[in-house]
Amino acid sequence: PAFATARLMETWAHGLDVFAALGLEPVDTDRLAHVAWIGVRALPYAYSFAGVEPPPGPLRVELVLPSGAVWTFGPEDAPDRIEGPAGQLCRVFVQRLRASDAPDLIATGDGARLALQSARAFL
Repeated sequence: PAFATARLMETWAHGLDVFAALGLEPVDTDRLAHVAWIGVRALPYAYSFAGVEPPPGPLRVELVLPSGAVWTFGPEDAPDRIEGPAGQLCRVFVQRLRASDAPDLIATGDGARLALQSARAFL
């Protein structure tokens, strides 16, 4: 299952590359919830890859999927939060968009800002 999950994210990321090469815009779907889950679960790897210590507290992620449904991860009362569109966060996790170029992602707290700066799900 972990191998298949990682392949899902890589397939989606490389699909973005194909769309870009063809000059086409991909259509996001609510399946981005799976990509978001992988990205958030990969944060320990991202911190180690960046050579930084993980934040001490929990992180809350609240994303709006293309349908308007909300996808969440982490405790509701976490002081560090990332909120915004799922497509932007997922693109940040697969290194197709820099966090600084994702204007609708809101990071509240130092831990959330570090998560966005470090975000990556694979090499």
